[in-house]
Amino acid sequence: MATVLNNTVGRIHGILAVWRRNVLVWRRLMTPSLLVNFGEPLLYLLGLGYGLGMFIGEMAGMSYLAFLASGIIASSAMNSATFEAMYSVYTRMIPQRTYEGLMATPMSVSDILGGELLWCATKSLISGTAILAVAVILGAVDSPLALWVIPITFIVGLCFAGPALVMTAFASGYDFFNYYMTLIVTPMFMLCGVFFPIDRFPELLQQIVQILPLTHAIALMRPLMGGHIPGDIVLHLFVLLFYAVAGYLLAVRLVQRRLIV
Repeated sequence: MATVLNNTVGRIHGILAVWRRNVLVWRRLMTPSLLVNFGEPLLYLLGLGYGLGMFIGEMAGMSYLAFLASGIIASSAMNSATFEAMYSVYTRMIPQRTYEGLMATPMSVSDILGGELLWCATKSLISGTAILAVAVILGAVDSPLALWVIPITFIVGLCFAGPALVMTAFASGYDFFNYYMTLIVTPMFMLCGVFFPIDRFPELLQQIVQILPLTHAIALMRPLMGGHIPGDIVLHLFVLLFYAVAGYLLAVRLVQRRLIV
């Protein structure tokens, strides 16, 4: 029992050590990082939320600005976690060879990727919280239930970091990530309800987008932004956590094969 407890404590310490290292590195690059992760979603929120919102008025029982804000927060969390888990993790793993140094310590691949997963979710949390604050300032939020969007943003970050780590394990270079961004991330951004309700789609397409995690992220956030309790909370959380856990476990196996001869 004591051995199991010591091993668990050691793994948690290793995960947090990787997370802390990434935080310290990010602090030196905080300003450009925030501009990249925050600037584009803010432009969507201002340009479409106000500009297009003047013509649309309400959508799904709420102002279009509030409708769009929930989709932008979810998609921003997706993009932040995905970019970090692919481009930044690949840089640390291959060009910088940081993982080789970490694995010279008692850390395992599962500890390192656990810390990376936690950091990716933290990046999503930072991005999502900043956009939520802007939405409040713009008057898109008028219910305290919207505060629940903050922890959900962290879970969304975990969800999208898992599959992105799998892509990193396969990647032979940075260009490889273009396939994932073009074939997976961009279709989710356009089809999962960021800009308009998915019930406008044909029935078959509605069923297909239910498989995609961004649909479930928005289904949790949008009612909260409108002051309502989401339906099927357990189902939505299960889907998000399934992608996170399955992606993480598969990434660990693939990275072990890649780095450990």
